[in-house]
Amino acid sequence: MIELQGISKVYSEAAAPSVQALSFQVRDGEFLVLVGESGSGKTTTLNMINRLIEPTAGRILVDGEDILALNAVGLRRRMGYVFQGAGLFPHMTVAENIAVTPKLLGWPKAEIDARVDDLLALVRLAPAEYRARLPKELSGGQQQRVALARALAAKPKIMLMDEPFGALDPLIRDDLADDYQKIHATLGLTTIFVTHDMTEAMMLGDRIAVMKDGALLQIGTPNELLANPADDFVRALVDTPKKRARRLAEVLRAAP
Repeated sequence: MIELQGISKVYSEAAAPSVQALSFQVRDGEFLVLVGESGSGKTTTLNMINRLIEPTAGRILVDGEDILALNAVGLRRRMGYVFQGAGLFPHMTVAENIAVTPKLLGWPKAEIDARVDDLLALVRLAPAEYRARLPKELSGGQQQRVALARALAAKPKIMLMDEPFGALDPLIRDDLADDYQKIHATLGLTTIFVTHDMTEAMMLGDRIAVMKDGALLQIGTPNELLANPADDFVRALVDTPKKRARRLAEVLRAAP
């Protein structure tokens, strides 16, 4: 379980906290989505969980351990991280990109090779066809599939995902989101997923945490947010998917 206890982050040059007094729990196996406008503190929160950023106040516990008492590098190797833009090493092949962390951990070559092939199959890229390719030879969607495989390489139980599909075309984005949701369930992962798209949040999340100006406004299941939005901001967010659905229905009714 991941638990945030009164987490705040204040940058010295900022007029207001980036994150303020943030508290919530993420249960083992849960798919939690952080949603909010740009600048709401979503990415800062994600980066504090794996210690890319240190909190100004509060505590973060992973399986009951305060992460500040843990080795930062070791902590990050227990977590997969996927962000917008695949961030693959351009001079490395697909297989070499995926193998980066297992090599650092000293895995035997045969085990690494088997893991690479298993992961490529998991993200629906045929190993024989893709393992020797360079990132520049892949489409954007294929690069993001490799980035996902790389994040899973060391068998993490926690996945942090920062708008991982935001830069992709809608069809590819939906396809990847569906695939990741299945991977999350199949591998029993705990996922914290950042997005500004409420429709994506509703489709993916077991629960959704709505953030604004660094604060948590409401956390609950999609149905709980739809039935009882905490304020006008949350109400406007959860109305977005419904507005899209109504517009689509109008277009379909007007179609010949």
